[in-house]
Amino acid sequence: VQPRANEKAVDGGLLPDANGKEPNPGGQTEGSKWQRPRLSRKSLMKCCLVKWIIASTTQQGPDSSDSDLELSMVRHQPEGLEQLQAQTQFTRKELQSLYRGFKNECPSGLVDEETFKSIYSQFFPQGDATTYAHFLFNAFDMDRNGSIRFEDFVLGLSVLLRGSVTEKLRWAFNLYDINKDGYITKEEMMAIMTSIYDMMGRYTLPSVRDDSPGEHVEKFFQKMDRNRDGVVTIDEFIETCQKDENIMASMQLFENVI
Repeated sequence: VQPRANEKAVDGGLLPDANGKEPNPGGQTEGSKWQRPRLSRKSLMKCCLVKWIIASTTQQGPDSSDSDLELSMVRHQPEGLEQLQAQTQFTRKELQSLYRGFKNECPSGLVDEETFKSIYSQFFPQGDATTYAHFLFNAFDMDRNGSIRFEDFVLGLSVLLRGSVTEKLRWAFNLYDINKDGYITKEEMMAIMTSIYDMMGRYTLPSVRDDSPGEHVEKFFQKMDRNRDGVVTIDEFIETCQKDENIMASMQLFENVI
């Protein structure tokens, strides 16, 4: 979930409409609202990480002998296919396809932060995706050891692409909670927002104003910090999001921002 979903008047135009329509080509919103981006979301499929994996699988070509996870091919061996199928919303065939691409891109069986940065720099070449990729990597790297296993990778993707609204909100909270202390501070939200603007701001016309991230953080806390203690808890986050139709609509588009 990107914080832009909280307030349509600020930056709701960065995503396609909730009904799946593409942004208006060259259409500028009224007043001080932004123009929708020129970048076609269809060109990115629905998920940068999935597109990265599938592209690798396509380059590699079909492998009929790979009927199951080839555990012996990597130094870090993932959990069995049946266990992953039970833990995720992916089918056996989808897991096999994801694993083939993952194995081709990451022979060690582990993804590091530099790989994430490379992926997002490819999909957002006109922006600076370095910081956003760093935060996203940390959200996947649950044990914070500097690498992501295939299991963690597909478990995260399963939540983002096919999880319930509550599951997606919990994942989003974890993304915003940079130091993982159970609270989102204004500083953390500012860091995430700035990284998003750095990555995507150049796709908007007129250009994003320098104070836009700060404006959005203030609106975010105004809605979610119920007891005005300067931090947002996961309960405040989930309760507010579930009552906000703009955020709920954005849940259907979660795959577009990962």
